[in-house]
Amino acid sequence: MTHPVALDPTAEPGDLLPLVAAVGNAKIVALGVSCRTSRELSLFSQRVLRVLVTRSGFRTLALEGDDATSARLDDYVRTGIGDPRALLAGARPFWRTEEILDTIRWVRAHNEEHPDDPVRIAHPPRPGSGALERQLADDVIAWRERTGHKIVYWGGLAHTAVASGTAGGYLRERYGSDFASIGLTFHHGNVLFPVPAPPPDFAEAAFDPVLDAFYLVPPPHSDARKTRFIGPLPDAEQHLSDGSLRQWFDVVFHVRETTPVHLFP
Repeated sequence: MTHPVALDPTAEPGDLLPLVAAVGNAKIVALGVSCRTSRELSLFSQRVLRVLVTRSGFRTLALEGDDATSARLDDYVRTGIGDPRALLAGARPFWRTEEILDTIRWVRAHNEEHPDDPVRIAHPPRPGSGALERQLADDVIAWRERTGHKIVYWGGLAHTAVASGTAGGYLRERYGSDFASIGLTFHHGNVLFPVPAPPPDFAEAAFDPVLDAFYLVPPPHSDARKTRFIGPLPDAEQHLSDGSLRQWFDVVFHVRETTPVHLFP
């Protein structure tokens, strides 16, 4: 079913309740964005995080991609000591955005109101040593075992999709229905560089005539066997293939046109 959705992270949560129901009793929910520099995908991810924290008892945010900064951000959201903008300024480029900063500040504000039940920022308890996808999954598993927390894992769609050899695939193998994967896609727009409409054999192409921002529970059946993910450079477009939206994700969010995130000056 298609559900229109607001993108303002401060919006009332009613339009997300079917998504919360679809996630059910999952202990780990992955938010897999098809491009990390899409503002709309970042705003929706923050909305989902807020609702899962306040409605479903999630207590960890795992931000994929920068373990050292994660540890410092965890200190900040627990204690309030430090400057989150300065911390993010030393992180990987796709974290140096106003949207991520707003998310961290919201976590800190939540913790100030709930000092005895804080939300944490995950950081691996040991150095990574495995292949990337296995290590990403193992880091989430280790944090879950260490804290017992329900985890929102915010990362790239290529890693979080449930497929052979991906972190999402390993997490589904480990947790079954206790792991839920949400795929976040867009049709066209600007992500610090222009991105045209997808080719007709991509799943996103079928979404062109419908609502500006919506999610589908469950993802639609589709003959398309591709969905794209876009890296930091204009020529870095790649895609998942040999699967379907319904195989890769439990929920799909889609926005027709995207705009770029706000990078730090």
